[in-house]
Amino acid sequence: MASRKTSHLKRDDSDKYSVLLPTYNERENLPLIVWLLVKYFGESGYNYEIIVIDDGSPDGTLEVAEQLQKIYGEDKILLRPRAKKLGLGTAYIHGMKHATGNFILIMDADLSHHPKFIPEFIQLQKEGNYDVVSGTRYSGDGGVYGWDLRRKLISRGANFLTQVLLRPGASDLTGSFRLYKKEVLESLMERCVSKGYVFQMEMIVRARQLNYTIGEVPISFVDRVYGESKLGGNEIISFVKGLLTLFATT
Repeated sequence: MASRKTSHLKRDDSDKYSVLLPTYNERENLPLIVWLLVKYFGESGYNYEIIVIDDGSPDGTLEVAEQLQKIYGEDKILLRPRAKKLGLGTAYIHGMKHATGNFILIMDADLSHHPKFIPEFIQLQKEGNYDVVSGTRYSGDGGVYGWDLRRKLISRGANFLTQVLLRPGASDLTGSFRLYKKEVLESLMERCVSKGYVFQMEMIVRARQLNYTIGEVPISFVDRVYGESKLGGNEIISFVKGLLTLFATT
């Protein structure tokens, strides 16, 4: 498990971190998440790029991203939009095609995942040479803030079911704040067949099958600041179906 202490590991200047930010109707959140990413990468001194993959947001998210690119530069903010909403997994595949980093960091653009944890992800990865470093809400001093009881019960229940049925050896399967070696993420994406919320879970299950090493950093997950949650009844049904499929096929 990760330590909160800051170590002085020798920085490899050849490492570059590509942050994939899939967006859909995130015009209010995008400026702040990008500012925070620039801040924490700048303070830590790691080389980075932010790839925004917008799926045809009708609220003007892409136009906001274009303004951010003018502010921070085309070398730091890359725009790789798509015409319509095509799903999270394909968004990552699309973003990876344009990533120049040897590490890929995936996170939500709605401020649920705070970039302040990224230096800890990188530190832990370097200490253990992990293939994957995953943020966990369910271990150490990790936690969830801003959810009502229903959301907490759904999340805890989903995580409990996955632990019982799949025994993945990781404490948080449904989270989407992770750092991958690029070649590891490419390998996993080739094998994953799930969509929606099950996709993140399958990534960890497949990683264990392939004997990839996984480190965990406790994180604080905060409910989105602006906009509406995309979790609904259809997503819950799809999750259960996907979980049972994974149980039957892994």
